[in-house]
Amino acid sequence: MASIFSRIIAGEIPCYKIAEDEHNFAFLDINPLQEGHTLCIPKHEVDYLFDLSDEEYASLTLFAKRVARAVKAAIPCQRVGVAVLGMEVPHAHIHLVPLQKESDLLFTNPKKQLTPEQFADIARRISANL
Repeated sequence: MASIFSRIIAGEIPCYKIAEDEHNFAFLDINPLQEGHTLCIPKHEVDYLFDLSDEEYASLTLFAKRVARAVKAAIPCQRVGVAVLGMEVPHAHIHLVPLQKESDLLFTNPKKQLTPEQFADIARRISANL
């Protein structure tokens, strides 16, 4: 059965898309730690990040770097934090989280509640910086 992320890539589940290339896809996390919290995933469904081929891993990492720069340009922050947990969805993914302080990256923090309009505006602003 396809992961929820594969279903997002296929257009079966809506998302706030940020970017896409031949091998990778980026979209806003709908339970964000911070405004602009973005997920970067390979289109090829692999459960564990380090099970990606070297080429897929390098492609995803460079894609995430490009997206992180766009996040930083669009969302006021000191840095864009990177996290790889991979336990909640069986599809490799990289979290990009705008940070003012290190504790902004704690996944035990309450999630931000945003309206669909806010999500759409954030996605538009990040995408405009790619």
